[in-house]
Amino acid sequence: MRVVTSSEPFNALFLCTGNSCRSIMAECILNRMDARRFRAFSAGSHPTGKVNEYAREILRNTNYDVASLRSKSWDEFAMPGAPKLDFVFTVCDDAANEVCPIWPGQPMTAHWGLADPAKANGSEAEKRFVFADTMRMLTQRISIFTNLPIESLSKLSLQKHLDDIGKIRADAEPV
Repeated sequence: MRVVTSSEPFNALFLCTGNSCRSIMAECILNRMDARRFRAFSAGSHPTGKVNEYAREILRNTNYDVASLRSKSWDEFAMPGAPKLDFVFTVCDDAANEVCPIWPGQPMTAHWGLADPAKANGSEAEKRFVFADTMRMLTQRISIFTNLPIESLSKLSLQKHLDDIGKIRADAEPV
């Protein structure tokens, strides 16, 4: 694991199928939570081409900058000149079952699957609740991740921590 410096943060990519909700939210959360140590990106295997309006709304309402958010393909991160990735997280079940590109540099990977809030049914209030709950879960997982002593853990130990973070249930207390 490389040593992080103020000029070279760890790069993390959050993947989902459509890159319209969960991965976009995770990108925003990590970029604000610990911008000194991490630079987050998001992408999808089959991007929708737009950010889900409920995701955009909850991010905007919690003071995230949404101006530059866009739904994009993971192909952008497998091309020459793309950022060197240190971590790749899948945040939906579909992406975990797909064949992912081979990432240069062999980044650490983990599956942090969450139900797709874009598939929520019900009233506007119920849909907003599902998006808020997804945001809460991502915030919790990313908070645990950013508090890991990454620089002092062995690769095996770090991988176990990353896998364990993905197993945290919505109704569980933080570890």
